[in-house]
Amino acid sequence: MTGQFSFRHQLRSHVSAAIGVPFFLAVVALAAAFSGCSGPAPAPPPPPAAEEPPGPPMFEDVTASTGVAFTYRNGEDAGHFAIIESLGGGVALFDYDNDGRVDIFLPGGGRYEGKTVLGNPCKLYRNLGGWKFEDVTAKTGLNVPFQYSHGAAAFDYDNDGWADLLVTGYNRLVLLHNEPDGAGGRRFVDVTKKAGLTDALWSTTAAWGDLDGDGFPEIYVSHYGDWGFETNHPTDCTYDGKTRDVCQPRKFKPLPHTLYRNNRDGTFTDVTEKVKLRKDGRGMGALFVDVNGDARPDIYAANDTDDNFLYMNRGKPGTLALEEVGLFAGVARDDRGQANGSMGVDAADYDRSGQASIIVSNYEGELPALYQNRTGTGPPRFLFATLTSGVGAVGGAYVGWGTGFADLDHDGWEDLLIVNGHAIRFPTKLERRQRPVLFHSEKGRFKDVTRNGGPYFREPHNARGLAFGDLDNDGKIDLVISHLNEPVTVLRNVVPTADRHWIGLELVGENHRDVVGARVVIETPTGKQTRFAKGGGGFGSTSDRRFVVGLDSDTAVTKATVYWPSGKTQEFTDLAPECYWQLREGAAKPQRATAGKS
Repeated sequence: MTGQFSFRHQLRSHVSAAIGVPFFLAVVALAAAFSGCSGPAPAPPPPPAAEEPPGPPMFEDVTASTGVAFTYRNGEDAGHFAIIESLGGGVALFDYDNDGRVDIFLPGGGRYEGKTVLGNPCKLYRNLGGWKFEDVTAKTGLNVPFQYSHGAAAFDYDNDGWADLLVTGYNRLVLLHNEPDGAGGRRFVDVTKKAGLTDALWSTTAAWGDLDGDGFPEIYVSHYGDWGFETNHPTDCTYDGKTRDVCQPRKFKPLPHTLYRNNRDGTFTDVTEKVKLRKDGRGMGALFVDVNGDARPDIYAANDTDDNFLYMNRGKPGTLALEEVGLFAGVARDDRGQANGSMGVDAADYDRSGQASIIVSNYEGELPALYQNRTGTGPPRFLFATLTSGVGAVGGAYVGWGTGFADLDHDGWEDLLIVNGHAIRFPTKLERRQRPVLFHSEKGRFKDVTRNGGPYFREPHNARGLAFGDLDNDGKIDLVISHLNEPVTVLRNVVPTADRHWIGLELVGENHRDVVGARVVIETPTGKQTRFAKGGGGFGSTSDRRFVVGLDSDTAVTKATVYWPSGKTQEFTDLAPECYWQLREGAAKPQRATAGKS
């Protein structure tokens, strides 16, 4: 969907990028260059049916026994071929009732009545422990169709200690306040109008973080394009010259993204013009994370066929100021200078440099973009590390959506997962349903271990949302994946880790102030690891806010140092492994949280 460079230019750029790396990666680089000129690289062949994957599976599909039974519906059966149907929905993993167990929220998508766009109800599943979940949608007031929904952002916008929900979707935002139900439980109340979030544009995803230092999170909302039955609904789009299909992104003018300032009284003010947000990106993914080590959140926005944005937080306490530096920092385009069809985004210290690098999932014929953070004391600086890290080995044979880093096997290095599925109905070069791609980190270099993932990973899906979380508090990161018109999947992490150790950490701001932008450095006898408090990420999803840090063979944590967004720095000791700890801003000691399986 993006413009093509000449073969000579691509060959030169990819050979340059591959110099100094193994011949295997150089070949991958050349293959990527060819694919950009003459179509995407072919999909990796599936393993022979009789061949068993090496080693035990990493994940077990436990969906059927959990009580989680839900499907995101996009309304494509109406035959409108509307681009809104391509996006799908996210997943939110958060503890809505503060019982120490992570619950599951799922946007429901939508449908049509004629040319009227309607929403399907969402779902909330309460974690009962023992891998059992209860449908509490009706109990919590969520059994109404708010809008044709996409993203789910779970965060505490009013600092009352209870996580709220913000749901993005077609021509409406929905802010749901978490409050007592009067009978000892919790319910969600629609406070959108009261909060001043009168957003009437097509929103895809939202991210959050405290930009002005007052402890209350701002909200960044990504919008897509000007699609609408009465405004812009082209019906003549094909990819094979004869079969009608969903139209290309270029058929739709990008809608401006929006930044809402938190007024600290339950309301928000649109400050988009004041901070001079760009207006030229079809927004898909957004993330707040500190990329330059000042403990204040910056904003990364992934856009479809447009430059991606990086807004550096230049404000002082009490003021808002952003500077967009994506192109100069090296995170706006790929290594060929092309804007990609970007969807999902995450950040992590994958190379244990202490800095937040960025991963972006991209469209067919493009490689996932891994931007390695090389920022020093000056302006932010990133290198396109897709090839040198091993991620480029997958080629351009996928349309990537949800993505994220997590240490899945407790070896002390964060692994990488991308879930895939085509955006159109009748692809000409690839299948619509695609397998996910799972990478194991071997000390910062990634190896494709998808076949080891388990049965789910060996079958094609039309996946969209992906969220990471420890659903049974055993210290292993589990997965929840949403699809288009296919049931949500719950995957239990069953990686053998008997000879490895872990520690779980949860950051709690003073007076429940927002902690996005914080980082924690964990020191053990064999080295340091860094984790970042993030707001947003994946594709329209929210992952478990707790950190699970693999310690490999280390049996003790020397200390954990937290750099808070407030400017404070704290050191915590006496952190035993194999359990969760709360690190509270201003507290003298860590507080033990959930221990053992639930």
